[in-house]
Amino acid sequence: MKVSILEKIYAWILIVILGGIVLHAPLSIGFGTLLPDFELLIKSWKEILMLVAAAIAIIIVSRRRLWRELSRDLIFRLVIAYAALHIALAAVFYSSFEQIAAGLAIDLRYVLFFSLVYILVKVAPVYRRLLLQVAIAGAAVVVGFAALQLFLPVDILKHIGYGKETIEPYLTVDKNHEYIRVNSTLRGPNPLGAYVGIVLGCLVAAWTSGRLALSSTKNKILIAALATASLIALWISYSRSALVAAIIIVCVVFGVSAAKYLTRRTWAILGIVTVALAGTLFLVRDSTFVSNVLLHENPNGGSAISSNDGHVDSIEQSVEKTTQLPFGAGVGSTGSASLYGDKPFIIENQYLFVAHEAGWLGLLLFLAIFILIMIRLWQSRRDWFALGIFASGIGLALIGLLQPVWVDDTVSIIWWGLAGIVLAGGKYVRNKAK
Repeated sequence: MKVSILEKIYAWILIVILGGIVLHAPLSIGFGTLLPDFELLIKSWKEILMLVAAAIAIIIVSRRRLWRELSRDLIFRLVIAYAALHIALAAVFYSSFEQIAAGLAIDLRYVLFFSLVYILVKVAPVYRRLLLQVAIAGAAVVVGFAALQLFLPVDILKHIGYGKETIEPYLTVDKNHEYIRVNSTLRGPNPLGAYVGIVLGCLVAAWTSGRLALSSTKNKILIAALATASLIALWISYSRSALVAAIIIVCVVFGVSAAKYLTRRTWAILGIVTVALAGTLFLVRDSTFVSNVLLHENPNGGSAISSNDGHVDSIEQSVEKTTQLPFGAGVGSTGSASLYGDKPFIIENQYLFVAHEAGWLGLLLFLAIFILIMIRLWQSRRDWFALGIFASGIGLALIGLLQPVWVDDTVSIIWWGLAGIVLAGGKYVRNKAK
């Protein structure tokens, strides 16, 4: 089917978002420093483009007569209900325009981007390959720069505006400068670690499927470099949740890909090795390496309040508040959006974050959308790309227990956008991947 000019414009808007989101932090800080009067507008470039794309999508769906197909899809029904709930709550709990706008953007941008990408690949599947190429190029930029930071001054990002008023150019593990945590081009070490989980999931899935064996020698070298840089980036992010998630992601991919080839004896050996590794970590728990890297506790000093205690206190306060607020505290009531109000509140758990913003109903809708997407990814697991996104979705869901992983714009837009590409690639059939 021929692609119209309007559809080409629509496609390139989404391509710009997918490619530009990995550079969002340095670009927004750099241009925001140069043009402070337009700082908020600069930070909102991707949301503005999404709104333009959404208007175009309505026209395209009407022309292509896709309303009936989309209206029958339970995921899209839930997405509409989720968005409508947020808009209603924004009106009921209205505080200020900046706070509400920021809250709506943070809560809805990734489900909107998922929907927009899904529609694009449905009406113009020719762009599927280009979207994947852009995502791969973005991954190379992120992990490549992270690996390069091993050889650069730790505060090099300060020259483009990074600092206490924006984003710290680097962090440390419990104020121990022997363990520098890099950001790469993202907003911090934790988002970097979470992002690397997506990259590793897709790389391992492509490898286990045998797809990489068909690549040229040049491509194999590039893929090996990408994998090496990803492992370096994961390690120097010193994100414990991301490290655990990455291990689980790799295990899920291997488990799904090789399960039918593994004997009981092999499973027993793997179990013994896992127990042995866990026992070894327990025995060396007081070593300097384990204290700093895994436990984030500097034995020679450090923060007055450890990050572990901070996580626990945050979750306890969040649970207490969300249980008392069945309808939530309103859009923009937590996270960076709450900084525009007079009661800033930080929650270090994705699910409590959603419940605080949109109440128990909002949390149920969010979980239903995510679970349905994961089910359909699982049904297409014979496709290496679907398997990689599925496995990384499990890892990111686990990270969400310790931090609001979908609040980070790069991680959320990349994963949900890639999930949209997978699900729109063909009709899903139970127990049969296309």
